[in-house]
Amino acid sequence: MKKLNELKKTDLFSHWVNIGYLPRWGVLLLDLFIALIAFVVSYLIGDSIVGYDLNVRMPLWEQMGLVLATQCLFFWVFHTYSGILRYSTFVDTLKVTFSVGATGLLLIAINLVIKYALQHTAPFLTSILLIYIFVGITLLFAWRVSIKTIFEYISHHSDSVQKVLIYGTKSAGLSIAKMLQSNMESHYRPVGFVADSKDNMHHNLLGLKVYPLNNDLIALMKKQKISNLIISPLKMKEINPLQDLSIFIENNIRILTTPYFTDYSPSQDENVLQKIGRIESIQVEDLLERPTIHITTNHVEAILANKVVLVTGGAGSIGSEIVRQVAKFTPKAIILMEIAESPLHDLTVDLRRKHPNLQFVPIIADVRDAGMVEKMFEEYHPTVIFHAAAYKHVPLMEDFPTQAIIANVLGTKNMADMAIKYNAERFVMISTDKAVNPTNVMGASKRIAEIYVQSLFLKQSKSNPNCTKFITTRFGNVLGSNGSVVPFFKKQIAEGGPVTVTHPDIIRYFMTIPEASCLVLEAATLGNGGEIFCFDMGHPVRIADLAKNMIRLAGYVPGKDIEITYTGLRPGEKLYEELLNQKEITLPTSNEKILVAKVREYDFDTVSVSIQALIEDAKQGKVFPVVQKMKDIVPEFKSKNSVYEQLDKN
Repeated sequence: MKKLNELKKTDLFSHWVNIGYLPRWGVLLLDLFIALIAFVVSYLIGDSIVGYDLNVRMPLWEQMGLVLATQCLFFWVFHTYSGILRYSTFVDTLKVTFSVGATGLLLIAINLVIKYALQHTAPFLTSILLIYIFVGITLLFAWRVSIKTIFEYISHHSDSVQKVLIYGTKSAGLSIAKMLQSNMESHYRPVGFVADSKDNMHHNLLGLKVYPLNNDLIALMKKQKISNLIISPLKMKEINPLQDLSIFIENNIRILTTPYFTDYSPSQDENVLQKIGRIESIQVEDLLERPTIHITTNHVEAILANKVVLVTGGAGSIGSEIVRQVAKFTPKAIILMEIAESPLHDLTVDLRRKHPNLQFVPIIADVRDAGMVEKMFEEYHPTVIFHAAAYKHVPLMEDFPTQAIIANVLGTKNMADMAIKYNAERFVMISTDKAVNPTNVMGASKRIAEIYVQSLFLKQSKSNPNCTKFITTRFGNVLGSNGSVVPFFKKQIAEGGPVTVTHPDIIRYFMTIPEASCLVLEAATLGNGGEIFCFDMGHPVRIADLAKNMIRLAGYVPGKDIEITYTGLRPGEKLYEELLNQKEITLPTSNEKILVAKVREYDFDTVSVSIQALIEDAKQGKVFPVVQKMKDIVPEFKSKNSVYEQLDKN
């Protein structure tokens, strides 16, 4: 046994799994050889049972030739040789059964015609042909089962194959198990199921044992060297991933997933379809401390269909996803306004390939350039505007507050003014939770942009009820967006660490890029103008925990393989973000996941003067006067860990 185990660890068996398939003529010859053996065995059995002198009939070699010729004909009729032996299925068994049965029955019929109709000695003994049908089917079936079993054993016991448990005993989990059992080229071998409280407990499923989810399971997995767990996306939606999978993550069990056919819906794009059946590690997005929020888009088509839609920052993380979502609702044209040349080019090529019947208009332009903005509005007259272009990095904007004002405030003002002038129907501004009680320049600049578009709408709506509807959306950090903490941590992990976190207690609200984009689209339909919509984002996530989970998901042990270091809060950064000002209240909307904030209203004629003065100082590079004016416009703006704290009034 010891020598056998040592032999299995060599590459000899794994090499056998990878040999080429036997050609069809080879399969046919092997089947004919087995048919010959089956006929000889049948003769021997018939002779012992009947006790008849078989030599008085047709000579044995002639009988064998006739049987093989007839059997070859029916092998061809039923194409028994067309399949791959190691992948034999029930269909292949039926083909063998029909071909051997047809051969035996045809020869029996010929035998009877010769004996009774022609009154000649029958060439075969009928009992032998009946025995041949049974023996032939048995040997050909056994031959295929043996080949399949040998290859399955070799592939499953190869050193390159890893043992896995499958989380969940419902249809999706069973489908994954069947897929892995039938795919001998897979690197994973299922050895059991894990049943949680939502599953029905069984002793065995598909020949695999079902284990309860408890602490003993981890000890068992370590004993049997099972370091992988596969969970379907459907199961992920039923559980709280961070809570229910924490026992595996903390014990460095690799969590895998695979979209299988039970997860497919016709609305999914080709990227999802390409992943069907593929085993891959789960992403940190899957470990949000809340179920993924799905926002209905039933009314989106009414405002987007056959309309000219403009997206600023169209090649950015949020902007590009908004473009992809908008493309589903057959707009007349989508204008992609962006200053980054390469991302804009790549996105346009991809969109035109996937949506050849839609018109995409890429424009390299800067929202800070009022002349260019007006030229674009004059030429295309956009109906719906999604304003995603902005500077968003807190530390950089703390160093360059004048640029934050020019991009986030002046850029928004240019877009909003042109929306009014050219009678756009809707203007949706992308804001941030950092605009609530801002402690940094970036958040305060976005709050001032909010104030401008709100007050502009209030003024315009008094004289023109059908004016452009200005709508604002606030949400937290977006997982996977450009410059966000997730790709930053991934890069540090890939480099071997350390992973840097500013503070052990810092928390943030998170959402995925598709969620953020859906929120923007839904807000465009819900808003009547002047609202600030925010998201019910559940519980915030500790960044330190996020870093630890990302390290574990990458297959490392936090603090051992990759260190986590704390660097201290950056200028303008606070431990937690708020979605609403303390003085603000929220009201429900038709979507339970979206709330509307009731905020303080500003008089446009008054605040626009202050904002224009702020912009002029920013153009002249007056750093401290700019920050002071920001604090005057937004009294709740209190700097933290920043040189601008000296400007705060006690």
